[in-house]
Amino acid sequence: MILNEWRRHNVKRHEIHVRLDDNTAATSPVSRSYKIHVGDEILQHIGDLVRNDNVQRAVVVSDQSINESHGHTVTRSLEAASITVDRLSIPSGEASKSLVESERLWNEFARLEIDRKTAILAVGGGVVGDLTGFVAATFSRGLRVWQIPTTLVAQVDSAIGGKTGVNLPAGKNLVGAFWQPRGVVADINTLNSLPDREYVSGLAEVVKYGMILDPDFFQWLENNANLIRGRDKESLNHVVRRSAELKTFVVERDEREITGLRACLNYGHTFAHAFETTTGYGTLLHGEAVSLGMMAAVRLACSLSLLDQTVVERQQKLLESLGLPVATPVLNNINTDDFLKIMARDKKTVGGNLRFVLPDKIGHVKTMDDIDCILVTSAIKTVCCVV
Repeated sequence: MILNEWRRHNVKRHEIHVRLDDNTAATSPVSRSYKIHVGDEILQHIGDLVRNDNVQRAVVVSDQSINESHGHTVTRSLEAASITVDRLSIPSGEASKSLVESERLWNEFARLEIDRKTAILAVGGGVVGDLTGFVAATFSRGLRVWQIPTTLVAQVDSAIGGKTGVNLPAGKNLVGAFWQPRGVVADINTLNSLPDREYVSGLAEVVKYGMILDPDFFQWLENNANLIRGRDKESLNHVVRRSAELKTFVVERDEREITGLRACLNYGHTFAHAFETTTGYGTLLHGEAVSLGMMAAVRLACSLSLLDQTVVERQQKLLESLGLPVATPVLNNINTDDFLKIMARDKKTVGGNLRFVLPDKIGHVKTMDDIDCILVTSAIKTVCCVV
């Protein structure tokens, strides 16, 4: 039915199936598997998809900065599909991923008398998706949620895989839940409205996929960096689709980080999350911190003789060609002892030992711990930039 609806609207899109274990069917008749829809100008048809999920009422939670643009488009589409809609918004920025904002949304859901038949639609970037997903996972012990990512970092990474959460002063994403969405709709047309800094920030997660899983994709990124930087539509479609496929490959095989495979998605993130916490949430955009974190990680790998300098140089050149930072004066004044303590609180830490995802070649990584803190500190210093 839905495919016919979308064909009737002449919508060009690509479907990626996220196939998850549905052994929970004994306690819930709803399948946890879902689809990621990637395409151009598909946002205005989302009502058809949500209606097919037997939804009659929805709450749209959107970032304030896109509330009257993409949030309005989603609302109109839902209403056209005869779905009753309430709208909420959250302030832009990483600071909104907080327990304070969570409590506000919980109270708003209670005021609106939301029940388990209500669908929650998270419209915006990673902050909106993570926060709204967490609130949906915990209100009334779980509401169905749709992820509608409108930023690059959310379309290629955070909206996929069911990780939700909020930050604490002690560290990023320390409170959260695994809560898979009912579907993900990634409209690449929304990327045209992003400020340049935010768009470029999202490209760090794209480079990550090439480094950890797909050397051919990494080379394609190298060959097409100028087109990607210029937001060429065909290139963007491939970037989002391939990144989503790679994330899906990992999530299907290790949904809850039990086997260790999903840990590869954290390449650069052990450093990055600590960079964000140390400098104050929002000083560095998430993708900027990931770019710096990947540079620290690849240099740490090189110091451990896991790979040669050529790999370091290729990663650095690609990041630079995409406009991403490889060093910054923002990190000049960090206290390395405090920084290591923050890293020790990372969720990937086991038994107090720092654990890192490090590449041994382009397209493959391994997880390592018991690394000399002197080498870790040296890697951190390589991304500081004294001016």
